[in-house]
Amino acid sequence: MSEEKKRFIQEFVPGKQVTLSHLIANPDPQMFEKLGIQKEGAIGILTLTPSETVIIAGDLATKAAHISIGFLDRFTGSLVLVGSVSEVEMAMEHINSYLAGQLGYTSARITKS
Repeated sequence: MSEEKKRFIQEFVPGKQVTLSHLIANPDPQMFEKLGIQKEGAIGILTLTPSETVIIAGDLATKAAHISIGFLDRFTGSLVLVGSVSEVEMAMEHINSYLAGQLGYTSARITKS
C-alpha cells in the first residue's frame, strides 16, 4: 500500500500592516543595557510591513511625542521607541492611526506589559 506524501509550501506575503505594537511600561534596567539604548523609562516595540514603513513610522513618532528612536531597521521592519510611558504610548497611537487612516494599513492593538 503506497502512502501519498503531501508537501506544503509556505510563503510570506507582506501586507500593509502593523504586525506588532507593544509597550513595556517599566522594563528592567538590564533591558536597556542589553539593547544598547539609553535608559529613558518605557520601551515601545513595533514591527511593520512592508519593512520600509519604519522610516515613516519613525518620523511620525518623533513629531507626535517627545521620544527617542532606540532602534530602526528598514530591512526587518523593526522600530523601538524610548521615552516616558505616556509619550511612547502617544507616539504608538499616532503611528497606528496615521498608517490606518492615511495609508490604508491594518493596525495592531497596542498591548502593554
